[in-house]
Amino acid sequence: MEKPVYQEVLETILKSLVTKPEDIKIERKIDEMGVLLSIKVNPHDVGLVIGKKGNMIKALRVLIRAIGLKNHARVNLKVEEPKSSKMSVDEVIEDLKS
Repeated sequence: MEKPVYQEVLETILKSLVTKPEDIKIERKIDEMGVLLSIKVNPHDVGLVIGKKGNMIKALRVLIRAIGLKNHARVNLKVEEPKSSKMSVDEVIEDLKS
């Protein structure tokens, strides 16, 4: 199945923005509200995608929504939060013991 134009544009922008472009995954879900593009990137690149004060993700949303409207689709973006690598208190204590 061919990717829509807005997904290809988003993928191209993200690949030029992040430090590990091979870790980019864009999942597309379609429902009655429109299209949701969920972006997953390397945990170290999340800050680059969001940008200072959220300006980068806001700009990406505006651009992708505009392309989506031209192609008769309501498109929203969501940046998936990286899984936390924080250790629990018990894990820290066990780690200190060893």
